Amino acid sequence: MPTAREIMTSDVTCVREQDDLKAAARRMAELGVGSLPICGDDNRLKGMLTDRDIVVKVLAEGRDPGSVTAGELAQGEAVTIGADDDAAEILRTMGKHKVRRLPVIDGRELVGIVAVADVARSLPERPVGDLIEAISERS
Repeated sequence: MPTAREIMTSDVTCVREQDDLKAAARRMAELGVGSLPICGDDNRLKGMLTDRDIVVKVLAEGRDPGSVTAGELAQGEAVTIGADDDAAEILRTMGKHKVRRLPVIDGRELVGIVAVADVARSLPERPVGDLIEAISERS
């Protein structure tokens, strides 16, 4: 079974804690992604920022994305996966936490991101279908 390191996207761009959400949204648009890891000045992962976070937690509340920082939306410990964890563990973690993307950590260093699409390309259809069902359920 493939490991996170084997199926991850290794070219990861972080948004800094102090970056405003307008800049973060521009970066997402430039990269064609819907989420970015939030990294502190120490280059440690502080959380994940999604386009949905920007819409629901900022725009829908009438807040100015130019004055809200990524760090303000970083909530607690980010759900991650180890670089050497296998695809079964990736599926379990994504399903348990209902997430579509997992930062990949090697020691304390962010080395990549595993998305549902990465898992789908690497595994047979059935486990991926179960994952999609698990993360799509409403809590």
